[in-house]
Amino acid sequence: MLHFLSDSNPPQKGDLTIVSFRDFYAFEQHVKTCRAKRGLDMIPQWYDQPVFYFSNAQSIVGDGASITAPQGCEELDYELELGIVIGKTGRNIAPENAWEHIAGFTIINDFSARDLQRQEMAVGLGPSKGKDFATAVGPKLIPLSDLRDRIDSEGRIDLSMTATVNGKVLSQGNAKTMYFTWPQIVAHASRDVTLVEGELLGSGTVGTGCILELGPENTGGWLKPGDVIELTIEELGTLKNTII
Repeated sequence: MLHFLSDSNPPQKGDLTIVSFRDFYAFEQHVKTCRAKRGLDMIPQWYDQPVFYFSNAQSIVGDGASITAPQGCEELDYELELGIVIGKTGRNIAPENAWEHIAGFTIINDFSARDLQRQEMAVGLGPSKGKDFATAVGPKLIPLSDLRDRIDSEGRIDLSMTATVNGKVLSQGNAKTMYFTWPQIVAHASRDVTLVEGELLGSGTVGTGCILELGPENTGGWLKPGDVIELTIEELGTLKNTII
């Protein structure tokens, strides 16, 4: 099971405590669409390596947790993502050895304050306060051994992904459409640093997997108090959170 630094209860025997969160940017459709909405072409350097940002492990919450928008936010968004948790310490991990270091898969909802994010990233750094207020993870960790038949020879996993808000389906995608593979992601994350048990790596948002990409005019607007967001990934279950 997963344990979070934000939990008031201590971890139980066998729990994996999430100690850090690197969120990658691995789905080409999401990147292209979001850049196009800002009038930007696809950046060629994106294809060179799987980039990521660090978010706040202290603000990770679980299934059923209530989410509050940060101060000044009027454009609260969800993000439908797949995540892996490191289960074996390693440094400079070769892609062909990456699976040995993965404990399993889980669902991530990387909540985002789009208006705050837009302001801070205009400076050329971030995201920071647009992201670090809340990330939901769960409902559980599914062991890698249970999912090996879903993984292709290149290292992509075939799992359908869906997001609903108040019961209405908004996002539908599949984890196999990731441009970068999980072995590439683990190898890059561990380059010149040691990954330890409990480190969470996110895929980034699947294509169509957020309001920013779909357009608030097509979804009923940004998230608001009372909204219930359910992210479902095949074999992994449903992660449910409510905005308050």
